[in-house]
Amino acid sequence: EVQLVESGGGLVQPGGSLRLSCAASGFTFSNYAMSWVRQAPGKGLEWVSTINRGGGSTTYADSAKGRFTISRDTAKNTLYLQLNSLKAEDTAVYYCARPDILRQGQAYDYWGQGTQVTVSS
Repeated sequence: EVQLVESGGGLVQPGGSLRLSCAASGFTFSNYAMSWVRQAPGKGLEWVSTINRGGGSTTYADSAKGRFTISRDTAKNTLYLQLNSLKAEDTAVYYCARPDILRQGQAYDYWGQGTQVTVSS
């Protein structure tokens, strides 16, 4: 079965950094683009970033550009999100998600359990 397991979240001060990981299993990781999506307290889901199958093309939400970096390691079946220059507004549960090939737009067929990122002084 498909499984996505996030880790790496925690409490950091504004301006700090974290590296999130998503361990994928149950499917051919290299055949899929992968995304990070987050949900701040009391708010809806917000797409953060996507990386293509080969890892050579990345896209970011405006809120993430210049601060976050998405990457993947095919050998380890792992997706990463490097979070730098964190702001209080980045506080959210961060989810690893697999884009649904059968649907257009930002739809996902599998999600991880999420990892909490809290940015506070």
